[in-house]
Amino acid sequence: MVEDNWDVLDEVSGSIDAEIIRGFLESQGISVILSQEGAGRAIGLTVGPLGETQILVPKSQLSEAKEILEDYYRSRYNNQIDDVSDE
Repeated sequence: MVEDNWDVLDEVSGSIDAEIIRGFLESQGISVILSQEGAGRAIGLTVGPLGETQILVPKSQLSEAKEILEDYYRSRYNNQIDDVSDE
């Protein structure tokens, strides 16, 4: 197996937001690893530097992941969800 190099796509406050973004990116075919400071994770800290979680994606998917995340932050996917639920 060839190891892909990973790059930081974004950094968010707290693991809950990171998990939501990971699930969304994975649903779009993007591989994701979450990385949080060990001390922050151990004590459940979700604010400040120890509460930051990095979202990493393979370098080969970084460009596509940036576009998807930008659309996510701009709520472009909300309209698609509304369209599907109306059917």
